[in-house]
Amino acid sequence: MKRYLVLMPLVMTILSCSKEGIPDSGAGIGPESDYLLAHDMIVLGEKLENPYKTENVRRAYSSLYPTRSGSDISTNNLYVRFLPETPAEYELLESIGLELFDHPVDYEILKDGDYYHDPAIAEDDFTWQYAVVPEDFEFPDVKHEVLDECFIADSDIRTRSGEVIDWSALETEAYRITGNADRLVPESRAQKSKPSGRLTIVDSHANGGKPFGISGVRVRCNTFVKIATAYTDRDGYYQMKKNFSAKVNYRIVFKNERGFAIGFNKVIVPASTSALGKSGPQGLSVTVSTSSDRKLFNRSTVNNAAYDYIGRCGEDDMDIAAPPSDLRIWLFSEMTASSAVMLHHGAVVQSSLLSGFLGIFADIISFFAPDITIGTKGNPEYRDLYSTVCHELAHASHFSRAGKDYWNNYILFVLSSWISSGGTTYGSGTESLAGYCEVGEMWAYYLESEMYKDRYGGQTPSFGTSFWFRPQIFRYLDDRGISRSDIFGALDADVADISTLEERLKTVCPGKESVIEQAFRRYN
Repeated sequence: MKRYLVLMPLVMTILSCSKEGIPDSGAGIGPESDYLLAHDMIVLGEKLENPYKTENVRRAYSSLYPTRSGSDISTNNLYVRFLPETPAEYELLESIGLELFDHPVDYEILKDGDYYHDPAIAEDDFTWQYAVVPEDFEFPDVKHEVLDECFIADSDIRTRSGEVIDWSALETEAYRITGNADRLVPESRAQKSKPSGRLTIVDSHANGGKPFGISGVRVRCNTFVKIATAYTDRDGYYQMKKNFSAKVNYRIVFKNERGFAIGFNKVIVPASTSALGKSGPQGLSVTVSTSSDRKLFNRSTVNNAAYDYIGRCGEDDMDIAAPPSDLRIWLFSEMTASSAVMLHHGAVVQSSLLSGFLGIFADIISFFAPDITIGTKGNPEYRDLYSTVCHELAHASHFSRAGKDYWNNYILFVLSSWISSGGTTYGSGTESLAGYCEVGEMWAYYLESEMYKDRYGGQTPSFGTSFWFRPQIFRYLDDRGISRSDIFGALDADVADISTLEERLKTVCPGKESVIEQAFRRYN
């Protein structure tokens, strides 16, 4: 794994496609927002006594109801940790639907951050993954350890004899006797709250500069082993289903309900997290802008661009294939180039040309590696990242239609062009396999330009028109009634050169032959 981690930045640099973007407006990165975010490793303090541990809840019960039997409180959850040894074992844990933490939840957090790695575990090995499971959970064949037997309720409880247990009072007492009373919020002792709020972002060039929702992203709340998650809706609103009375740790997990994840958490977790800090149980609302924490801004912008793109792929809009599900998007802050390498979905690593070279690393790369890489350097505005994401996801849609064999030839051209030209990704157009690049980049630059215009208005941008391939052909056809869906319908696996593309378009669009011929003669 260590060899893979060392080689990965180089591989990403070579496979990245160099695309045009919006000219730099000169806008700089503003000061930090009024809440603090850290992206380093979480720093833990002392271990805390878990108020939800069954024996502690029983003690609290005896304190509140000394004449009743403590047998009314019995374990209903287990606080556990897993130590996966392979990518397959980690995927198994995720497939079960566990909410996994890479840090223990019963420790004081001295400094919050994006990830944690147990210092007792080698840096390049999988770290412990913590979770809460039902008491009757059937454990998979993955190394695990039960840390605590717990009792967690969410409303008043009725005993076997029909008496009512005030869960709010019981929870408060459990916090008190375990030395955690300072974590309770005084005004919520009598009234528990389901955390809710709104996450928003500002695009200064759209919506009149007013904030709009960070869409479809997961918000995670926890206090000790009491955990709740919810996805934001299109407008950024979220509502937890569990009640809380203590201060809550809030995080954004960039794993979107539309089937993509952004970034990676240290080595293993295929989704970045952004800690939003500790706040009251009523909820937390955050507005992100270019003056906010930069990583949070980049992640939120890419999230929204991908959410928007995938939502528009349906029959009622663009009517094109969406990118494959379980899409992995990585952000690189020190790179300007971006790519659609589709490694996680088997491109390149399953190629007969490279699988022998990769050997045992092929499975590791296909698990960890990204499908999309976004270089965020030199993209200061929302619109810059929006444009780039649309371009790369247009490639991902093309991959969904054309398949891995097509993509392997595409990537092979990128590699050979990069080597033969000394770093020019697109080459000159005369190389072997150049047609794969020609068709693919025409489509990506065309769709990027159209989606940019849809969002920001004005004239259609001329993205990609300075290269040897001609996205202008598709713009010409679009202006004359040939839709995005029609054009996409011609991007079959065997369409790997400009002449085949022209003939396939004539087949897809009968009666439009003369318009198609005009377009190709004018720009080719």
